[in-house]
Amino acid sequence: MNLAFHTLALIGRFQDPRVAEAMTALAAHAQSRGLTVLVDDAASLPVTAPVKRLPEAQLAARAQLLVSVGGDGTLLHTARLATGIDVPLLGINRGRLGFLADISASEMLERFDDVLQGRFSEDRRHLLQARIVANGQADRVMQALNDVALQKCETGRMLDFETWIDGCFVNSHGGDGMVIATPTGSTAYALSCGGPILTPHLDALVLAPISPHTLSDRPIVIDRRCLVEIKPVAQAPMRAQVTCDGLVFGDLPMDGRLVIEPIEAMVRLLHPPGYDYYRILRSKLHWGRGVRVGQTDL
Repeated sequence: MNLAFHTLALIGRFQDPRVAEAMTALAAHAQSRGLTVLVDDAASLPVTAPVKRLPEAQLAARAQLLVSVGGDGTLLHTARLATGIDVPLLGINRGRLGFLADISASEMLERFDDVLQGRFSEDRRHLLQARIVANGQADRVMQALNDVALQKCETGRMLDFETWIDGCFVNSHGGDGMVIATPTGSTAYALSCGGPILTPHLDALVLAPISPHTLSDRPIVIDRRCLVEIKPVAQAPMRAQVTCDGLVFGDLPMDGRLVIEPIEAMVRLLHPPGYDYYRILRSKLHWGRGVRVGQTDL
């Protein structure tokens, strides 16, 4: 068999029995195809054939393919491991929604063989870069595939802050915060804030206020190459926290600002034959179900 990949790394929360079962089956299947399988040296998988165990931080640099087994959170974690390393990702869904990890466990081995034999499409998704700029402190930097979020923390009070785009004042806000999402992240936190769904390859961002006090404060869509700045307004003591893809990045001080800037770094996602973004939307969001008699179930 002429293979497109010869070394793969399996990444997942092996403590979850469903994930461990899928990882074990996939490892055995890959080894039967002659592949070298890498796993986190902390993973306790009952794999009969030998696997190579490495610290998780080294897996992306040693593999030709990263296979994320779990939900979208696991795939986001895998994407962070691949930051700065040109290695593709394949997602096996053992979570709930699975917008990113789009291969079901029931078809895992069949679809994996398709990818091994080069039958796949490649999907490149841009990352965001967030910086917390504070007087007298070195800038902190973090990247995100889905979104950067500013949220109130440990308080019942609203956050008061301003948004600026490319140096131009946009609006002042009162509410629980703001989500700045890529098209990839438009179906995540931003969607629950009333933001629109952006198709993956739009060069755009969504700015979606979280529980705004003013009902006219609506999500907006801007060019991906814009520089977005968020600045607290010092009206009362408050704690504002920044997260990137759900991970805590740090607090935004009252004299600081959050800068979201475009970068050219991308994540490479692989999809098996028949991948259809709109079918995934219909399936995960239950569009068109139970409304008309005789309709086709998606």
